Amino acid sequence: MSDFNPRRVLILVENLPSPFDRRVWQEATTLHDHGYEVSIICPTGKGYEKEYEVADGIHIHRYHLPFEAEGAKGYLVEYSLALFHTFRLAWKVQFARGFDVIHACNPPDLLFLIGGFFKLFMRKKFLFDHHDINPELYEAKFGRRDLFYKLLVLFERWTFKTADVSIATNESYKQIAIERGGMDATKVFVVRSGPKLDRLRILLPKEELKRGRKYLVGYVGVMGTQEGIDLLLQAASYLIKDLGRSDVHFGLVGGGTSLEEMKQMAIDLGIDNFVTFTGRVSDQELLEMLNTADVCVNPDVANAMNDKSTMNKIMEYMALGKSIVQFDLTEGRVSAQDASLYAKKNDPVDMALKITQLLDDPELRERMGESGRNRVKNELEWQYEVPNLLAAYDAIFANQK
Repeated sequence: MSDFNPRRVLILVENLPSPFDRRVWQEATTLHDHGYEVSIICPTGKGYEKEYEVADGIHIHRYHLPFEAEGAKGYLVEYSLALFHTFRLAWKVQFARGFDVIHACNPPDLLFLIGGFFKLFMRKKFLFDHHDINPELYEAKFGRRDLFYKLLVLFERWTFKTADVSIATNESYKQIAIERGGMDATKVFVVRSGPKLDRLRILLPKEELKRGRKYLVGYVGVMGTQEGIDLLLQAASYLIKDLGRSDVHFGLVGGGTSLEEMKQMAIDLGIDNFVTFTGRVSDQELLEMLNTADVCVNPDVANAMNDKSTMNKIMEYMALGKSIVQFDLTEGRVSAQDASLYAKKNDPVDMALKITQLLDDPELRERMGESGRNRVKNELEWQYEVPNLLAAYDAIFANQK
């Protein structure tokens, strides 16, 4: 492509600020490195309060949301405000630099309204980056298939119908795009959320994070309902009280709507002295916790959403050479393979037993950790996904040549 006429991309993301959202930032910087002019519209967040800045050549426009939604009505308010601000800022980008493609990252599955408007009236292209399967996410959060569930299925279908090209994070999501979304298989590209090893650096353990105990079990991720932190705390309680393991500490990194509730649950279970909740922290603090961990865990609840979703934390654990315990989920196995032990679905006792098995077998931990790191280095690192991302963009621009 010509240096004087770069392809211009506008990325829309609602649930996390940039550059905090690692997948979005990897996509944005990759496109920039390959000659694209990239703008992002996203919400503000802790440490990312500026309404506009340029970082690594990426133009970032942010808007403020007054609260983090929990209930269905709360999501309706949040998404309405997000759509308003996103549409407003899209015009600002159009007048300032212009764009050829809207690259919309869900949730929510309402960004097709903006993509469809600019496609219809401004002849822009629309690329849908499918991060979450929202009907299943709603069912996981609220335990029902009601009117809102049916609306989410409808919004998802309209999103795929509007998209010129879509990106799936794994093969399960690709099948949803084809079967439920009605997309042509040739227009669906799998771009996995591979980690970058230059960010996930192996560091010396920071022993004080173990709080005087022999072992540390590490977790990084959202503190939300479908993440299964309650099951992890139950597993910790069984390990500490029933198995009598006073030599284990748990380090849980991440924020979310359930953080305070989970802190209280640890108190109620009588294990709060064995658990550190860090909240959202810097990359350095996250790396210190995971590098110090002897075992890493993924307690995501076994449900239709998590079974089909690829969890970034799994590959981050693998990149750092950590053995893993998780519940037995389809995409979890696809990602981790021999780097993980698989507990019975939603069974905290079996999770505790699997953690104990690894803690008591350092040679097994080392073999599993080495297997996972080699898999990331040779198959799953972000560099292997770059050609797939660029192929998706070549396809969306193909009929303009």
